[in-house]
Amino acid sequence: MSINGGRECDRINVAIDGPAGAGKSTVARKVAEQLGYVYIDTGAMYRAVTLAANRAGIHPGETDGLKQLVNSLSIRLAPGENGQMVFLNEEDVTSAIRSREVTLHVSQVASHESVRIRLVELQRQLAASRGIVMDGRDIGTHVLPDAELKVFLTASVQIRAKRRYEELKDLEGISLEQLEAEIAKRDLSDEQREISPLVCAQDAIKVDSTELTIDQVVALILDLSRTKLAEAK
Repeated sequence: MSINGGRECDRINVAIDGPAGAGKSTVARKVAEQLGYVYIDTGAMYRAVTLAANRAGIHPGETDGLKQLVNSLSIRLAPGENGQMVFLNEEDVTSAIRSREVTLHVSQVASHESVRIRLVELQRQLAASRGIVMDGRDIGTHVLPDAELKVFLTASVQIRAKRRYEELKDLEGISLEQLEAEIAKRDLSDEQREISPLVCAQDAIKVDSTELTIDQVVALILDLSRTKLAEAK
């Protein structure tokens, strides 16, 4: 994956963390486009591992199997006409990683130390040249603790469930109440896991998007980015 040109002093790294359904990926992608930076969807990388585990018949709680699997995988991110594309062993899995089966198991797969160690290594390599917008659960606290701008993007469980419901409403058998329960369970799992739990970094700027549109959130983060860039020069 190529990194945009320019001097390192002309670029910063932006870390966007937050719970499931807060709009991190959409916001991060738009911010990266406006800044001319590279967007790294870390959640997509964990989803790719989860998809590979599902296909291999490896249970999300199987530590040894996941460790062997993650070290054998090739995960590549690339820009596409409709957003970032995800390749697993050179297969386009951009759509496959968004399946409900993957969604239900990704948090447990991501909780394994071996999985996180391998993917964090890849993520740090991508960010070394700066000019990166990266979103996830532990970017500001663990993956890129030195990022010049850290944002913790959140919203109420009800709003996050409603947004996810709008994305999935064409699928049969999924109710808004079910999604609310699943998101609340996912929050608890992410917050209580031993390895890199979901927490707001001490130097992060908290943005509650409950009453904001995506474009308003993007505009706010762009303003913060420009301020940090000026400070870094």
